Amino acid sequence: MGLKNRSASDRRAFLRKTALWAGTASLWSVARSLNAEETRDLPNIVLIISDDQGWGDYGFMGHPHIQTPALDQLAQESLTFTRGYVAAPLCCPSLASIITGLHPHQHRITSNDPAYDGDPEERWKKGWTEERRTQRQLLMSPILDLPTLPRLLGQRGYLSLQTGKWWCGHFSAAGFTHGMTHGDMDRGGRHGDEGLKIGREGMEPIFDFIDQLQGRPFFLWYAPFLPHTPHNPPERILSKYMDKTDSLRLARYWAMCEWFDETCGQLLDHLEERGLAENTMVLYVCDNGWIQSLDQDNFAPRSKRTPYEGGIRTPIMIRWPGHVQPRMDSERLVSSIDLAPTVLRACELEATSAMQGIDLLDETALSERDTIFGASYTHDVVDRNEPWSSLETRWVIQGPWKLLLHQENIPAELYDLKTDPTEERNLAEEKPDLVQKLSLILDNWYDPR
Repeated sequence: MGLKNRSASDRRAFLRKTALWAGTASLWSVARSLNAEETRDLPNIVLIISDDQGWGDYGFMGHPHIQTPALDQLAQESLTFTRGYVAAPLCCPSLASIITGLHPHQHRITSNDPAYDGDPEERWKKGWTEERRTQRQLLMSPILDLPTLPRLLGQRGYLSLQTGKWWCGHFSAAGFTHGMTHGDMDRGGRHGDEGLKIGREGMEPIFDFIDQLQGRPFFLWYAPFLPHTPHNPPERILSKYMDKTDSLRLARYWAMCEWFDETCGQLLDHLEERGLAENTMVLYVCDNGWIQSLDQDNFAPRSKRTPYEGGIRTPIMIRWPGHVQPRMDSERLVSSIDLAPTVLRACELEATSAMQGIDLLDETALSERDTIFGASYTHDVVDRNEPWSSLETRWVIQGPWKLLLHQENIPAELYDLKTDPTEERNLAEEKPDLVQKLSLILDNWYDPR
């Protein structure tokens, strides 16, 4: 039953349960205060963010088994870039880059957690000490002052809803007017808490939010805990994959990808049913890659948390009927930091001077770009006041060439992605001049020394 069919007391109880609050004002009072004439022509923004999914693990990307009909359809209706990359191959810094349009060394949130020097087996069993809680709050505190998408869009009258993965405390810390994540560590707050129910336990918080907007423009952050572990898909989906592999772990992961796709279809269908699809820009990206281990319920080497293709590559899609011509682009290099400038331009706002991304709907900017950058960092921060202290690897891709410069005196790696997309042959020793050239480009972008 939707919120509009509930009594006022039932609505308040529901919103308390799902943490859908907007400071001291309700959704309805905020909406009534906006000027409809100033906002009626602006597009709604829906940002879909997959959580731990391999860049090729979609039907439209050619996977032989995984079924993703909703995202396949979205890809057909979108400007779809198959050579997309994230700013960092780790959840928290990657999401912070998506919402700010900044690289981790700019927004200063490089890692998931504060430093931990205890017994790894006891890491989560004993909970969080007061000191470690304080350090975590400080680690995430930069988000309070950054010009995030919700804050910037709020200048144009947008209401915004956070659902799913979110690391930086209460949803309002990033400027969301509404959200599901409370961030209270006494109640399990760390990376999404109540928000992690979206998708896995239904889509009602999103549907109710949309249905109460009264025509006001909105920004939706849909970052469900899917296909992220635990890989516990519904049996009706898992059964489709049991005869396609000898690995139960792999079958479960494949089924999780389809489960995620199913929820995306529910969201996109709701936009259609409410007559909102034509005036809504839908964007898609994954936070970081994943290669399923066949030996354990975890990721395999060279995937999540690494700067290899399995950790940083993702398809990026933009659907905006009447404004974006659908096509598949397998050549252009694009980045998750491009999403913020693209959204802001569509909403008649300017990107901030610190944003290094481009508007992906600007054909000239796309044509002129031949280089993108990124970096990987430690899971636990080394020194939150010095982002470079947690740096593990910087990378640059220029055309087909990809250079990895590691810390700790690890030799450089150079790959020709056109002929060696799985990065099996390191050409650094054979092409020292190219290594030097790309190293200088990396240093000009971000030099940690």
